[in-house]
Amino acid sequence: MTRDEDVTTDAGTTTDWSRKARGSLTRYRVMAWITGAMLLLLCAEMLVKYVLHADGVAAAFGWVPFAHGWIYVVYLVTVFDLWATMRWRFGRLVTMALAGIVPVMSFVLERRVHTQGLARVEAAEAAQPVAG
Repeated sequence: MTRDEDVTTDAGTTTDWSRKARGSLTRYRVMAWITGAMLLLLCAEMLVKYVLHADGVAAAFGWVPFAHGWIYVVYLVTVFDLWATMRWRFGRLVTMALAGIVPVMSFVLERRVHTQGLARVEAAEAAQPVAG
């Protein structure tokens, strides 16, 4: 299946798919922002700890690496869900997964992925035959 083909041919299935795709997009969007924010907090914690040598302040943020790790796992689940729902190529999955570990990349990629995904969902909904 190419990226430009309709995902389904049956009207009811298209509606089900678009509902699932919209939900996947929303979950991905939320987790991309949370993961990106936690990654920035982790970078700030590492800067304080290793560059400024403020161990007292860094000790207060000792929970950040663990929180980011578990949040990243949840992010990966939402990435896989969106990737499987949209039936994108494998390279898109890798890029989306890497966005959770490269500072600021999650914000940039989230915007692009959400725009492209939403356009695809709206195109599938527009191609749906009108009942009646």
